[in-house]
Order: sequence, then structure tokens, then C-alpha cells
Amino acid sequence: MQESTQGQARNPRLAELALALGGFGIGTSEFVIMGLMNRVANDLAVTVPQVGYAISSYALGVVVGAPIIAALAARVPKRVLLIALMLVFAVGNIASALAPEFWSFVGLRFLAGLPHGAYFGVAALVAAGAVPIDQRARAISRVMLGLTMAILLGAPLGTWAGNQFGWQVAFVAVGVIALLTALMIRLFVPMQPPNTQASPKKELSALLKQRVLVTIAIACVGCGGMFSIFSYVMPTLTQQAGMSEALGPLVLVIFGIGSIIGNLAGGRMADKNLMRAIPRILIWCAVIQGLYYFAANNVWTGLVFVGLVGTSMALAPSLQTRLMDVAGDAQTMAASLNHAAFNGANALGAWLAGLAISAGLTPSSTGFVGTGLALCGLLIFVYGRRLEKRTTKAVAFENNMG
Repeated sequence: MQESTQGQARNPRLAELALALGGFGIGTSEFVIMGLMNRVANDLAVTVPQVGYAISSYALGVVVGAPIIAALAARVPKRVLLIALMLVFAVGNIASALAPEFWSFVGLRFLAGLPHGAYFGVAALVAAGAVPIDQRARAISRVMLGLTMAILLGAPLGTWAGNQFGWQVAFVAVGVIALLTALMIRLFVPMQPPNTQASPKKELSALLKQRVLVTIAIACVGCGGMFSIFSYVMPTLTQQAGMSEALGPLVLVIFGIGSIIGNLAGGRMADKNLMRAIPRILIWCAVIQGLYYFAANNVWTGLVFVGLVGTSMALAPSLQTRLMDVAGDAQTMAASLNHAAFNGANALGAWLAGLAISAGLTPSSTGFVGTGLALCGLLIFVYGRRLEKRTTKAVAFENNMG
């Protein structure tokens, strides 16, 4: 096995590849159903909107699973926990493919979503712990590369295979990827001793830490703009710009390329200066998403800006690293909550974008929704920094008085 006596991976890149493969499987599972909704609806005798319940069920599993697993598994060695999470994820997806009727399918999508947030959180901690402190964000971004590659390749290939051979094939394939991930983690991720000082109470303390809550709020609000645009990108470009529906896969590919570039660039920026990277990325998101409103009037400029909107993924490694810095004894909880917050951003962005379109605004108005959310995220960041400085001054004053 690729590990040293100190618990450090002999080959960190293979360890990161194993962790990223799990992210690829999770991302594929999350996004592939959006391209298979018609097939699922036909086979399970429901309407296409009803299939949306399965998507919501998965997202609910992410939000519920992240804090509960982080608290209950506080003392479980990280490698053991990662393997267990992948096995549960494999069971959830393979069982989804075997679901006899719709509501059991919805329940099994909830089961598949439970390991999502905890897996990414623990994987980020493991990757960051295997490299020097000034390379943490880049290590996290390499693990997150699995998620962005799922947008670029996993979801489109899964959609194609599901439409050709039955939607069940896509979920079975994800289950196989999860099993392969569990094996690779066993082989290449070093065993780390359990944290005997950890406890559910300490992990839950993350929910009371001001800086943790501020960072999670930035993720939930500031990242919502990317999802507001992505959720309605196809109707925007087909109805407003006149794009052929045949170019739909190209839209996913361009967005995926943008998210990969943003993810890697965000990791590098965060390692250079984390507290400058976060506001700069939020400003970039506000500008790019606002310009999308105008670019979406033309097919080709619209496609270019779809890629630029994808670079908003730069926030992910930055916020994940920030949570590690402020979580104290609640590292697993804080890291896991980041991905629950991203799912919250997905729901918030899509909901607000739907309200804008329902109010009679053009489909590209989702860009202005994105700008508003990015700016709100920036305001939360500024407010959080002021609170932090005020608290630091108060503590210093008390120490001097003492």
C-alpha cells in the first residue's frame, strides 16, 4: 500500500486521483438525471416535473447527511470513513437503478445524496493534510477537479448511455465508479490515526462559530448566481438567442471547461492570498454574470459567457480552505457543510431565477440575478471581516486590561 510510517502518502498524486475519482462519480450522479428526465418519467409512469422530486430528494440528502455524518463519525479514521461513504454511495446508486417504482426511486436518491457533502469535506481535509500549508488550496482544487470533470464528461456521457441503453445504466455505472474509488482509496490514501479528542459536541460547535457561519453564508449566497444561470441556460440560449437544441451538449462542455479553469485558478489564487482571493472572485462573478445578460442575445457570445460563468467555480477551493482555517476543532463538520452550502446555492439561485422569469423578464435576466447574489456574497464577506476585526480588538483590549 502506498503509505509511509508517518501516514503520509508516498505518492500524493495517486491519492488525489483516488479522491477525485469519487468526486467524478458524485458529480455524474448529481447532474446526469437532468438529461434523463424524459426516460425516467416514461419508465416509472410519472410526469417530467415529478422527476424533479428525485433531484430535490438527492439535494436534501446532501444537506441532511453532511452535518449528521460529520458529527457521528468524528472519531472514525478518515480513510475508513471515505471508504464507507463510497460504499453507501455505490449502494444508493445501484439500488436507484433497480427501483421498482417512482417513490422508492425518490427515497433511494435521498440515500445516494447522504454521503455527498461529508465525502467532499473529508477528501478536502485529507488532500490538504498531505501537502505543505501553502499548497492546500491547490490540492483541494485537484480533488475538486473530479466534480468539474463530471460536468464536462461524466454527465454528458451518462446522458448519452442512459438514452441509448436505458437510464438505469447511468446509475449502475456511477455505482461501479464508487466501488472503484473505495478500492483506490484503500490502496493509495494513507491510513491516519483516529482523532481521539474529537467528539460530536466539538464537531457541532462549528455551527456556533461566527467565521464558519459567515463563510458558509458566502458559499450559499455568493455561489447562487452560477446556478441561477446554469439552471436556465438551455431555454435562455434556445429561446432568446435562437440556438439549436442540438448544441445542448456543447453548452455543457463549454461550462465544464470554464469550471475546470476556474477551479484550478481559484486554488492558485487562494494559496497566494486567501483573504484577497475571495472578494476578487466574487467581484469577477458579479461582472461576468451581469454581462451574460447582454451576451445571451447572440448564440456565440452566449456560449463564450457560459464558459466564463463556469469559472465562478473558483470560489469552491477558496471557501473550503477558509473553513479549514476557522473551524478549530470542528474541521470535518465545517468542511462538509461547505458542500451542503453549495447545494443551498443551487436551490436559491434556481428559485430566484425562476421568479425573475415568471415575472416576465427575459430569460437572460438570470445574469442580473447572479450579479445580485455575488454582490450579496461580497457584502457578507465585508461584514464578516469587520465583525472579525471588532472581535479581535475586543479580545486584545480584555487581555491588556487583565
